[in-house]
Amino acid sequence: MAQTVRRNTKGVRRQARAQGTSRKVHKARSTGKSLVGQLLGMLPFNEDQLHKAFTVLILAGVAALVVFLSEISGATAVLSDRFAHVTANAGFKLVHVEPRGVKRMNEMAIYEKAFSQKNLAMTRVDVNGLRDDLLTMPWVKDARVSRQLPNVLVIDIIERDPHAVLKRADRLMLIDPTGVELETVSAEKAEEMLLIEGAGAQGQVEALSRLLDAAPALRQSVSGAAWVGNRRWDLTFLTGQRLALPEGEDRAAAALISFARADGVHRLIGGKIVAFDLRNPPRMYMREPGRAERQEMNMGKDG
Repeated sequence: MAQTVRRNTKGVRRQARAQGTSRKVHKARSTGKSLVGQLLGMLPFNEDQLHKAFTVLILAGVAALVVFLSEISGATAVLSDRFAHVTANAGFKLVHVEPRGVKRMNEMAIYEKAFSQKNLAMTRVDVNGLRDDLLTMPWVKDARVSRQLPNVLVIDIIERDPHAVLKRADRLMLIDPTGVELETVSAEKAEEMLLIEGAGAQGQVEALSRLLDAAPALRQSVSGAAWVGNRRWDLTFLTGQRLALPEGEDRAAAALISFARADGVHRLIGGKIVAFDLRNPPRMYMREPGRAERQEMNMGKDG
């Protein structure tokens, strides 16, 4: 009896497809390796250096994890205390304070604040906190605190400039150009400086400086300024004569310039007139002792 031989065509086809797929996978892998190799070749370091870089990154990650776990467990504080103790025993502790830039303020006030950290390990000195503390002192405009190993703390001070004297009800205060109070002064020392008075005058110190700058020829002749009614200035000259100015910064500056021009022509400062009133420019009213009536001068543009 003849036997019929059946070919497993389905298996052959499956095998062919599998082989084709294998070739494609092999080709894709080869292409991928080729692309990776090309990319690595474009980098500015070789494969060995790349391997070392990855090793460093792994170690850094492990170190960060250790620090994180240490902070959670409180080990960081213990290690910090131990390190501070060791450095202090090695001579790295605060012993000396060196203030710099101090000209007018009391230097002892700086020592008192700085030496509150005396004998601390230099690693424990809070330079930022000390700087913030120094900035609360009236004379200190700015400050910088730095460590100078092994045991010196250097403090650089920028002082405020004394500008005028503010008259209060019970004392005289030295102030800077912005109105910040620096310290009390005697009446004798106050005589040498511009005296400012009046309710709210402290907040108008910078505006007063701009006003006087408008007529620089008169600035050295002004000995005092009174802020009247929280709206305008009365100026007093070294001769004791008084000048009343109008309200408004621009109007007051214009009136002062006009007065300076008139003084240049008529020599008003140092004359017989004891008071000048420019509250209604361009007319100026003048008061002379012994006269009931007031004199009047037209302060127009033509002088």
